[in-house]
Amino acid sequence: MRGRKESQDSMLALVTLNELVPQRHPIRTVKKLADECLSELTTVFDEMYSKGGRPSIPPERLLKAQMLMALYTVRSERMLCERIQYDMLFRWFLDMSMTEAVFDASSFSRNRDRLLEHEVAHRFLQKVTQRARREALMSSEHFSVDGTLIEAWASMKSFRPKDEADDGDNNRWSSFKGEKRKNDTHESKTDPEAKLIRKARGQAARLCFAEHVLMENRNGLVVDMMVEKAVGASEPTCALELLRRALPTGRVTVGADRGYDTEAFVTQCREMNVVPHVAQFQTRSRRSRIDARTSRHPGYQWSQVVRRRIESIFGWMKTAGGVRKSRYRGVARTGFFATMVAATYNLMRMSKLLPS
Repeated sequence: MRGRKESQDSMLALVTLNELVPQRHPIRTVKKLADECLSELTTVFDEMYSKGGRPSIPPERLLKAQMLMALYTVRSERMLCERIQYDMLFRWFLDMSMTEAVFDASSFSRNRDRLLEHEVAHRFLQKVTQRARREALMSSEHFSVDGTLIEAWASMKSFRPKDEADDGDNNRWSSFKGEKRKNDTHESKTDPEAKLIRKARGQAARLCFAEHVLMENRNGLVVDMMVEKAVGASEPTCALELLRRALPTGRVTVGADRGYDTEAFVTQCREMNVVPHVAQFQTRSRRSRIDARTSRHPGYQWSQVVRRRIESIFGWMKTAGGVRKSRYRGVARTGFFATMVAATYNLMRMSKLLPS
């Protein structure tokens, strides 16, 4: 017999959000790990807020909402708040009841400065990596480093001479054929921290930020990362800073592409007791800084194979995580979201590596 649509909704439904999420759904492990790492930041959250006044939106909820944006490729904070209204899985992940009112999208903007001031995103990433180390998921001896570009939230028409006033009219700058434009003389009126850079010869120059990631070689997890201006600090310089911040004492190796085959990087790595497994960059007029003392070992060849896993991190962050083009202006805000996406990537990988 053909079934008929019932027009009368049931007046009462006895169901919980936890029952609606499948028991074997991978997001359950992600949520459990995220809650445990965030609970270790309680003292930091207490320092962020005053003792009196109205209760704020829990900072844990705002951070987990940023994770949902990366996990489900939500394009904006406003669209995220709209989806929380009807998506029961989102409400369950954020520890919200079915009838609880959704916070406004402006809550992210109002609380972002507070989260930036206390470096919450970087501390959260540190807690995630510490948990991975306790579970023996991260190598303590072999690492890789690389960098990529994040396109800024600014158009090429906003890149104008520094001494010119911002009159709000971008149309007269729509055609700049034949004009020389440099970061020394021009800047974006939309985002002054975005720099004009060309990724490779023959490609178009774009306004970008530079993202640098340090990866461990056992399971391809992010150890540390940073976002800087695309011009000013080179990739080897930022890589050395990541190595100083994250690596333990003891002899370790770091794999990298040939862009890191410079005298300064190789020398400073060896001074830090780091063996540079850098791809050799040599031509008829240029000698590589990596000689046979390093390249003859099987570990060097293995590092050159494993270091390519870091492209998977960049690929996931740019596609699913939405970091290909920044949603925010400035290095600090772009770095905050990129760091949260990196932490989310680690949690997603850990949920697959840990026993169920």
